[in-house]
Amino acid sequence: MFTPDGDQPDAASLDSLGETLAALADRTAHDGPWRSGAFTALAKFGLLAGFVPRDCGGTGAAEQGLVAALVVIAERCLTTALALTQWAAAVRIIIGATADVRATLLPPLARGDTRTTVGISHLTTSRRHLGTPALTASRDGAAWRLNGFCPWVTGADSSGTIVTGAATEDGGQMFFVVPTDATGLTVDPPMTMLALSGSRTAAVHFAGVRPAHAIAPAGGGPRTGGLATTALAVGAARASTAAIAREAQARPGLAPIAAEFTAEIAGLMARLAAGAREGIEPEQRDQLRAAANGLVVRAAQAALTASKGAGFLAGHPVERLVRESLFFLVWSCPQAVSDAVLCELAGVD
Repeated sequence: MFTPDGDQPDAASLDSLGETLAALADRTAHDGPWRSGAFTALAKFGLLAGFVPRDCGGTGAAEQGLVAALVVIAERCLTTALALTQWAAAVRIIIGATADVRATLLPPLARGDTRTTVGISHLTTSRRHLGTPALTASRDGAAWRLNGFCPWVTGADSSGTIVTGAATEDGGQMFFVVPTDATGLTVDPPMTMLALSGSRTAAVHFAGVRPAHAIAPAGGGPRTGGLATTALAVGAARASTAAIAREAQARPGLAPIAAEFTAEIAGLMARLAAGAREGIEPEQRDQLRAAANGLVVRAAQAALTASKGAGFLAGHPVERLVRESLFFLVWSCPQAVSDAVLCELAGVD
């Protein structure tokens, strides 16, 4: 899929992967991508290996190629794309571990032989207003013990490990790799959500859990609002635009609407590719995310309008796109992005 020095995946191969994921999408929406075969398809395609450095059993793909792949995957199956971002976030933390931990964990993850996910939302958003950490880590001799909970963990019941973060007794933070079968770890039943319930997102509780590995934070700890979230929003907007284009085959008056959205998507894709290739400052990254959030919601509403009453029926593809578009209003939104979206919705300059 990815060449060692290339920026872009092979377009025909990536389209083939998209077709495979689309064919599995109904099962994925119910069972999750781990059980539907979607994650197996990602591994066979070599995409998982692309997120892992070459000296750790992966192929170390260029960021621009990974972002381009996320857009296509999100267009065909947003549930799979979401799960992949959480897997990739866990891998990114593990890459910052010691050499022996990287050598143990990363090669089987790159091959798809093992599965991981991440649970760190509580470090940046959850329970800050209460002044008490959701998850704490305390020393137990040379080891650690974890107590508390992670409120949002995608695929917790379908992964072999969870990469999480906890507040330490000295006021700092540490990351931990925790086997999901560890004593004292309990996974709640997956939540039923407005959309993407196939992500099998659940709360995870820790009662004196001993993690397998501890990883010191690097680069200032966790952050929200990376390019992956924007890539998924652009991919979802492409799916809604495609729905409008299909309606335009019978109603030519819709063609200019589809063309306008297509042009806007192309502009965001260019900015996204440049950010992945050259790097992007936080302010520009947040502006790009806010623009993508606005686009994905508008494109889904336009698709619903174009589909008329049929799209309002449960089970219609556009009905799903509308619900999924709302996910981007709450997922991993830095305050600057949330403020921009609220101002747009309220018509505030």
